[in-house]
Amino acid sequence: MVIFLGLIIPFIGTTAGAACVLFMRNELKPQIQKALLGFAAGVMVAASVWSLLIPAMEMSDYMGKFAFVPAAIGFLLGIAFLLILDQVIPHMHIGSDETEGPRCSLKKSTMLVLAVTIHNIPEGISSGAVFAGLITGNTNVTLAGAFSLAIGIAIQNLPEGFIVSLPIRSEGGSRGRAFLHGMFSGVVEPIAGGITVLLASYVTPILPYLLAFAAGAMIYVVVEELVPESAEGDHSNIGTIGFSVGFVLMMILDVALG
Repeated sequence: MVIFLGLIIPFIGTTAGAACVLFMRNELKPQIQKALLGFAAGVMVAASVWSLLIPAMEMSDYMGKFAFVPAAIGFLLGIAFLLILDQVIPHMHIGSDETEGPRCSLKKSTMLVLAVTIHNIPEGISSGAVFAGLITGNTNVTLAGAFSLAIGIAIQNLPEGFIVSLPIRSEGGSRGRAFLHGMFSGVVEPIAGGITVLLASYVTPILPYLLAFAAGAMIYVVVEELVPESAEGDHSNIGTIGFSVGFVLMMILDVALG
């Protein structure tokens, strides 16, 4: 039950964020959207460092000066994984009219949801990997630390679920349809996390690599999507402020609970 709750918390964050579209009458102001994107980026970077990369290196202490190797390899594999997904899955980023990946006839709203779904996969893997380490008794993983990561991802998912729902609403879709699209973009997280937990016995030997893999995938999303979108156009400093707040909040959450 505890593991299930930990895996479902990020999805609850996405659902709660998407639910905001049910009460919004107007489109979100660009400044607020920049702040939310920057905030999400800050949370993801802090989570990648404190909850994923540092634990990955601590688990590899037995390697001495080469303790960085699993983290470095896993990180680069995570980058490569998202790069491949970007190439093979048709999607469209928020605020853009250009389709990425293979050409297709999907609706813009569907491709926006696919874009968010792509970078929800590593978030699900990251929470699943931490709870897998908890199940197998890894001393570098604590229950509080696992939940701090899950809560941090959920906090980051709040603005994400909201932002992905808004374009669907502005395209003329009903509020209910916009909410469902935003909510379902987060379904992949507990699925990816659950699969990782089910494979816990196989995951344990490569846990440092898997944690770093999730970190690399998350950083890819931040650099390739969230930061450029938060800094685009006027008032780019608002995105920077949002990033700082998100980073500090996740850092505090991880250290206080971890």
